[in-house]
Amino acid sequence: MNYKIDAQSWKSGMKEFREKTAMFYSGELSKNEYKGFSGRYGSYAQKDGKSSMLRLRMTAGVVTKEKLAFIAASIRKYNVNKVHFTTCETIQLHNLHQEELCKIMENALDVGIVTMGGGGDFPRNVMCSPLSGIDKDEYFDVMPYAKEAAEYLMNFIDAEKMPRKLKVCFSNSPSNVPHATYRDLGFVATSEGKFDVYSAGGLGNNPKFGVKVAEGIEPDMILYYIKAMWLTFCAYGDYENRAKARTRYIQEKLGGAEEYKKAYLEKLEQVFASREELKISISTPVLSKTSDGSTVSDRRVIEQKQSGLYTVIWHPIGGMPSVESLCSLSDTIADMDAVEIRLSSDETAYIVNLTGAEAKKVLEVTKETANTLFETSVSCIGSSICQVGVRDSQALLNACVKAVREANVADGALPQIHISGCPSSCGTHQTGKIGFRGGMKKVDGVVCEAFVLYVNGCHLQGQERMGREVGTILTEKIPEFLVRLGKMVETTGLDFNAWFDKNEDEFDMLANKYTA
Repeated sequence: MNYKIDAQSWKSGMKEFREKTAMFYSGELSKNEYKGFSGRYGSYAQKDGKSSMLRLRMTAGVVTKEKLAFIAASIRKYNVNKVHFTTCETIQLHNLHQEELCKIMENALDVGIVTMGGGGDFPRNVMCSPLSGIDKDEYFDVMPYAKEAAEYLMNFIDAEKMPRKLKVCFSNSPSNVPHATYRDLGFVATSEGKFDVYSAGGLGNNPKFGVKVAEGIEPDMILYYIKAMWLTFCAYGDYENRAKARTRYIQEKLGGAEEYKKAYLEKLEQVFASREELKISISTPVLSKTSDGSTVSDRRVIEQKQSGLYTVIWHPIGGMPSVESLCSLSDTIADMDAVEIRLSSDETAYIVNLTGAEAKKVLEVTKETANTLFETSVSCIGSSICQVGVRDSQALLNACVKAVREANVADGALPQIHISGCPSSCGTHQTGKIGFRGGMKKVDGVVCEAFVLYVNGCHLQGQERMGREVGTILTEKIPEFLVRLGKMVETTGLDFNAWFDKNEDEFDMLANKYTA
């Protein structure tokens, strides 16, 4: 079966997108009407209704030098002023107006960047462990399989309509960076060089961890399992109630995890019985680049399993790099052999395959970065831009970082926190050690801006748990709460995780002063 799609074929739909976008900006289409159409193209109107965002799919989180150069050129040509690294390993451009939106979307296809299916009821960007292929501790390199899956899934954008989004990801180790055990479909590497398969998981309202539907499958069989996921969607997905149109609700609909697994495996048998040829053949990629003898040592540098090569870690606060830094990075790596960017689910960018000398240059142009564990905290784009956002998660994170810096809280005394502007959990607040979700609170009869506090979530494979809901804190009080918490932990000399394990009651006592 030839399931490869030429990115240029997507240009045929641009005429209709241009027409509908013109209608929206002229007032002929409402924001909601336009949203139902534009999501297919990876674009939405922003909250103000006067500008748009564009989601650039980066398969497996990989941003090649060529793709980054295109983004940098677009930033400069169209004066783009806001960029976001998302928790689904994509890059979003913001504050775009009609003409530049259409031009960037169309021209992106020339460098292999497809925006189709970036929103709406379609397969989303396939995610992958960002250090796959270079991580010393991985079971095996899952990146080639993630890329193959992404190619195959593009065929389903024009298939029978599926309930809401379909998120597929690949994990190379128990660190479970892309959250493979609780996505719609996750392929989890094993020490035997095979995959365990998890299905029907997801965060947000009614969160669920995935059901393990298969163990120890051969990597070349992954497309059969993806096809079975689609058939399960078609058979059991809720097409009437959009609030429940996600795979995690199928678990409940069928009576639990075991019944879901049975239903999924029945569809898998149908796929095998159809005799459709979906087995893939992948040659393990070999990196030809070798060390030039230069070395580097820095807290933001990782030694790769390829001797003499390095990765630089870059985490702009909130996943919001300045456009100047992003363009400078593109210029810096333009002539470096085999260098690329890998995006992570926590909004970190990893610049990989660097010699020591190259790593030093990259460190210099990425100095605008988180300096502590707490500063690597995760935030969705927030209500200032997102149509469905309830609270401004980015503003909260910036206020918290400022307060913690001013208080000089020791590194490690606070964990990486996760902030979502609404219940959708784009900031993955439910599996963060500390999480916040946008909400509201009545004070003396007046509704005030607030966030719901969660604690003790975990994303690690085999240790997954949803955070416990503690209570609701006024937005303006959260920075103070975190500073007091950090100082409390700091006095013990422990890091936050070690402290919390012994002092959960003390955490609750402090939190209760702010949630009461």
